[in-house]
Amino acid sequence: MIAITNGTIVQLHPSKVESGVDVVIDGNTIVEVGKGVAKNYTIDKTIDGTDKLVMPGMVCSHHHYYSGLSRGVMAHIGPTPNFLETLKQLWWRVDRALDEESVYYSSLICSIDAIRSGTTAVIDHHASPSYISGSLETIARGFEEVGLRGMTCYEVTDRNGGSKELRAGVDENIAFAKRVQKQKESGERYLMEAHIGGHAPFTISDEGLEMMASAVKETGRGIHLHIAEDKADLDHSLVTYGKRLLDRVDSFGLLNEKAILVHGIFLSEEEIATLNERDAFLVHNARSNMNNGVGYNHELKRYKNLALGTDGIGADMFEEFKMAFFKHRDDRGPFWPDSYAKFLWNGNELLRRNFGKSFGTIEKGSTADITILDYQSPTPLLAENLPGHIAFGLGSQSVETVLVDGQVVMEKREFPFDVKEIYAKAAESAKKMWNRMDTL
Repeated sequence: MIAITNGTIVQLHPSKVESGVDVVIDGNTIVEVGKGVAKNYTIDKTIDGTDKLVMPGMVCSHHHYYSGLSRGVMAHIGPTPNFLETLKQLWWRVDRALDEESVYYSSLICSIDAIRSGTTAVIDHHASPSYISGSLETIARGFEEVGLRGMTCYEVTDRNGGSKELRAGVDENIAFAKRVQKQKESGERYLMEAHIGGHAPFTISDEGLEMMASAVKETGRGIHLHIAEDKADLDHSLVTYGKRLLDRVDSFGLLNEKAILVHGIFLSEEEIATLNERDAFLVHNARSNMNNGVGYNHELKRYKNLALGTDGIGADMFEEFKMAFFKHRDDRGPFWPDSYAKFLWNGNELLRRNFGKSFGTIEKGSTADITILDYQSPTPLLAENLPGHIAFGLGSQSVETVLVDGQVVMEKREFPFDVKEIYAKAAESAKKMWNRMDTL
């Protein structure tokens, strides 16, 4: 059993700040929370929470671990005047250059960076056309060796190999979902869950969407799909299929409460209403949208279920919160920091729907995914102003200790393994990947 003693509990939803509290953890579950309650238990490890914030870990609801070794990429990149050319010149060359080694080190370093930022769960969306079969197992290995919770999937597409590539991507999703289900049914501890991934409708034929629908039925998992990130996606759907994007996806029965759609910048009011009716999620990625120059999503206020992701720009959700909020303010939108706190917390609802457990609170019965921060506030910290502290002060620089599934994975910013060696090997793998990019 682990006890965090005399800490200050902070929660995003329901908003809460309570000081001088003990948190007792048995296995992977919080069993009691209250002042002085740790003394009632035989504790194996005590973490002193005095003058510390104790909060549920953050969730990154959309990431691309395959981008992990692309930081500062030194390969010849042609002109990228628009979104499609950015994909062709950069990202589709990055993913084709990935092999087993680079996928593994991408997963390791992205998982380490997530934990350092106080993020305890990441929902990943993967692509490596030259290494499809076994790729999700390799990603899961990185998550599990670092100790991070997550979900992953392979983004089904026919942009490189038609029906053969579609089939390989779907098969990889099914194989990984079955691996997860087997773990789940065995009763053993597990950190990973699965989606049925797809790149975007403009690179998935009706044949591919039908395959994905069959995989959803076979595995009981939901889809994870980019949609309407750029107007080119919408134009392709209208010209090729005579349908708007979400209508086409919905016609295959792919929208349900486990579905994650990403971006949605060019969805119509009617399509948003359909997504809401299906109880699916949209994940907003403010920094990525700015970086790719695809425009701002002016319809965020219409979504029933909205979460925050990074689209591959790390997993620092404190930073993503800030950027999303300030971009929204720049657009003169109606939301304040408390709205973005709820959007950030909503990643826990995605975890609940897929893992079948409680996340996102420091309460009895909740899963012990916890971040402990050393934050000295120059002003009163209250339940009512906690989101404002995140927007204007509190950040990942304050993260000190992290627990995932009741296990201490980082303590006082130290990991129980040699991070320096992992990063050195990752850098060598990145160089080799960049060299391969110049041959593609």
